[in-house]
Amino acid sequence: MAASGPGPETGTSTVGGVRWVMLAVLCASLLLVAMDATILNVALPSLIADLRVGQLEQLWIIDVYGLVLGGLLITTGAVGDRVGRKLLFLMGFVLFGVASVVAATSQSSWQLIAGRVLLAIGGAMVMPSTLSLIRNIFTDVRERTLAIGIWAAVAGAGATIGPIVGGVVVEQFGWASAFWLNVPVVVLTVAVGAWLLPEYRAPQSGSLDWRAAVLSIVGIVGLAWGIKHVAKGTPAPVDWVILVLGVLLLAWFARRQLAAADPLLDVRLFRNGAFSAAALATLLAMLAIGAALFLISLWLQYVHGYSPSEAGLRTLPSALTLLVASLATPWLMQYIGVRAVLAIGLGALAIGFLGLALSPEPTTYPVVALVLASFGLGDGLAITAAAAVLVSAVPPERAGQAGAVSETNYELGIGLGVALLGSIHGRIFTENMVGLPLRGENLDEARESIGGAVEVAGRLDDATREQVLDTARHAFDTALTTTAYVSAAIVIMVAVVAVWLVPKGFRVTGSH
Repeated sequence: MAASGPGPETGTSTVGGVRWVMLAVLCASLLLVAMDATILNVALPSLIADLRVGQLEQLWIIDVYGLVLGGLLITTGAVGDRVGRKLLFLMGFVLFGVASVVAATSQSSWQLIAGRVLLAIGGAMVMPSTLSLIRNIFTDVRERTLAIGIWAAVAGAGATIGPIVGGVVVEQFGWASAFWLNVPVVVLTVAVGAWLLPEYRAPQSGSLDWRAAVLSIVGIVGLAWGIKHVAKGTPAPVDWVILVLGVLLLAWFARRQLAAADPLLDVRLFRNGAFSAAALATLLAMLAIGAALFLISLWLQYVHGYSPSEAGLRTLPSALTLLVASLATPWLMQYIGVRAVLAIGLGALAIGFLGLALSPEPTTYPVVALVLASFGLGDGLAITAAAAVLVSAVPPERAGQAGAVSETNYELGIGLGVALLGSIHGRIFTENMVGLPLRGENLDEARESIGGAVEVAGRLDDATREQVLDTARHAFDTALTTTAYVSAAIVIMVAVVAVWLVPKGFRVTGSH
């Protein structure tokens, strides 16, 4: 990597405290992009009431950000290598600010979805620089592992404090404030980044393979679309076509990368068992937390009637345990090894889902608080260990690709968690909304989602209202229990595979 500007030279550790200041800048940008993946969870009720958003549109508003961002990261990482990561970072954050204004001024659900897509494009231009720059800035293994622990804590904290911050600002200023919040942060970050960050480019990168870029983007989005609609239970033939097309395009992309002299993603990296395990663990951890925060935020507001800020604050156990676990992971990896840390982290995720599934109905908040704490513990351990493995299991010249893999799986995990598990939950909810004294549009709206049921109930007399609300609460709890069982099974199966792939005695070092 070639460096220019006021920062460090590549291949040497940045002198003094400059490298830690640079880490702070990178983490500040990462925090904002990560927060936007979940900040709307607690804004859904007011957003639904204002824009009259259906269940399918709700899912798209929530998860289109992560799906598009995840689909673009491989390409934008390669673009950054060629045009310069600082330039791409600044351009991406400017777009992020513009997109925030588009979303905040939305008059329809589709304008909001379009704004979320633009936010994802801007975020995809920002994120690839973070982990790869850490790999180049911190050449000392222990310092790098600590820096990655801080990076992972910020990345995970962004997802978990998104509902908290969103709850406070939404309650005071309305759902649009979740987007207006981005604008001053973007302005400050762009100003500081333009002054402080150095420019990095790959010294021998060839021209960008745009055909491969299109294959990766369309393939990932097609795969996610197919999973989303098939999981809903009533897929149209076109949904199956899109799913198969996504798989075929990704296979074509992988084959093209094997033959490329300068691939966008060196798929041979996945022959390394530790690298594959780390990628899988990141995807799994964020799938769990993405779905859990989405469903639990709805549960807190619709089933228990908490305000957005009250609901956001009640997700705090996840943020606190994630922060502690992320900062403890470098020490734990040193003393008990990577394999054990991954096993404990993924095991904590499974325990969280099993606890949610086995809790008696109606589910109570103390149970949910323990579940959230378990998720935070599991995410903190698994994501930090996985990120450290990814950057240490590849040579320095592949650090950018390792960062792209980590962040792609991070964002896709959140998006797929909401798409897959959210769709399963929605289907089960609808199946359990039976025996309602409703007809026509009211019946269809009430059976579509918990938000729709609450909206319909508000238009009914007292006796009918309570019957609809009781049925909806029971249906939501039943769906949450079943979804938790499905999630626990997925986590356990994938966790066994991930831990098995890590070689016995594997340690995080400069290279493997």
